[in-house]
Amino acid sequence: MWRKAVFIVLVLFLLSPYGSPPAALALGLLLAFSIGSPFPELSGKTKYLLQASVVLLGFGMNLEAIVKAGREGIFFTIATIFGTLALGYLVGRFLTVPSKTSALISSGTAICGGSAIAAVGPAINAEHEEMSVSLGTVFILNSVALFLFPVLGHALGLSENQFGIWAAIAIHDTSSVVGAAQAYGSEALATATTVKLARAIWIAPIALAFAFLYRKADTDAKAKVAIPWFIFLFIAAAAFRTYAPTFILPSIFDSLVNLAKAGMTITLFLIGASLTPKTLKAVGVRPLIQGVLLWVVISAVALWSVIGLVV
Repeated sequence: MWRKAVFIVLVLFLLSPYGSPPAALALGLLLAFSIGSPFPELSGKTKYLLQASVVLLGFGMNLEAIVKAGREGIFFTIATIFGTLALGYLVGRFLTVPSKTSALISSGTAICGGSAIAAVGPAINAEHEEMSVSLGTVFILNSVALFLFPVLGHALGLSENQFGIWAAIAIHDTSSVVGAAQAYGSEALATATTVKLARAIWIAPIALAFAFLYRKADTDAKAKVAIPWFIFLFIAAAAFRTYAPTFILPSIFDSLVNLAKAGMTITLFLIGASLTPKTLKAVGVRPLIQGVLLWVVISAVALWSVIGLVV
């Protein structure tokens, strides 16, 4: 009972004005490595909270800005996604990482972490262990990025717009992207969310492509592609905010966005609480090396591109 009480107190603290995304992840990790989460079943529900929070963030976005970001960055998006997938294949072969595990890590790095893995996994008929290893790799790197990226951004003198673009490309999961950008500034948050979701639209076609490739090699594989409906709901929310009747008070939209930020904070807490020593042990060295190498390369390329756009 006392473990549940500690869990609830931590959640209430994070929902207070003193809570923040980095604190949420740090407290979640502290809980996981000390007394353990008293509600382990909640770790499987984080994606629903994440998706609901993303949709609510749409009420703080401008649809025209989203369309512009997607249109202007389409060629860079294609280049980074398929470049990461190609590099992931080569690195996986070199490190002799199992084929499906390598494909999951590569797709998670290329698009949007756990969401991409959750979509590609069933499409290639991945085993539970392969999914766990891939998700563990991504979650570990997400944890590092959430703390590291804002520090690096300030050290490099990146503007909020530059940081938002960089974070959206280089950080895996939407939750960690939003957390890092939220810590950097409101403009960074808006930019990062827009760019990240423009990339996330590629989940479905990439999952279908993997399903086709692995169907030829695995006769038992069945394409079960998870369509990211929350992205379209996000766009609908942004459209409603952009073209809403004037009698709707802006404070209503602000309240929804604040609710979204609170949801993201709790999502990061739950993710941290689920990253147990058992998960770390399951990851192993070679998949983690593959994930780190891909992450470093995509981060460096994205940073060079972001700085180059201004310089």
